[in-house]
Amino acid sequence: MDGLAGFLLAGVALTGSPGPATLSLTATGAAFGTRRGLAYGAGITLGMVAVMALTASGFVAIILALPGLAPVVTILVALYFLYLAFRIATAPPLTETNSDIAAPSFAAGFALSLVNPKGYAAMAALFSGFALLPQQPAIDAILKIGLLLLVIAAVNIAWLLAGSGLTGLFRDPRSNRIVNLVFAVLLLASLAAAIRF
Repeated sequence: MDGLAGFLLAGVALTGSPGPATLSLTATGAAFGTRRGLAYGAGITLGMVAVMALTASGFVAIILALPGLAPVVTILVALYFLYLAFRIATAPPLTETNSDIAAPSFAAGFALSLVNPKGYAAMAALFSGFALLPQQPAIDAILKIGLLLLVIAAVNIAWLLAGSGLTGLFRDPRSNRIVNLVFAVLLLASLAAAIRF
């Protein structure tokens, strides 16, 4: 396991850098607070386990190798992210009377991970770029998934907490609109960057 430190460092860098999941998680923390954003964060985290399994098994490579499928997937992903950006941009300011507005759900977080191109690119780089146990490929994949699950959970909690620190901005209508628009634009920019991978 000579490459363990490098793998963990790359894992933190790739999963912790701003992208669709981390930005939406931060926006959720800001709009709804840490406690109400935990289910969404758990969905994102466990959705990444599915992404890791799909990537490690080679399933993603096989699907995207089918002629004409990659552009269809890209369009569907782009439409989903446009929808998310619209929801973020048009979210109302927080008040005591709208505290019953539903925070994003576990299922929404899980779905986001499944359609996040940055997640697949990061996992492909991590799974193909490092061999922790080269003589035991199945155990190597399981070990990587376990380690990355811990890294991703810690990173997602950090982004959620960072977002919850912005909650005060979401109570003022003008600040709320500005922050929502910034998050929506950043989400779309992260999608554009991720699609180039």
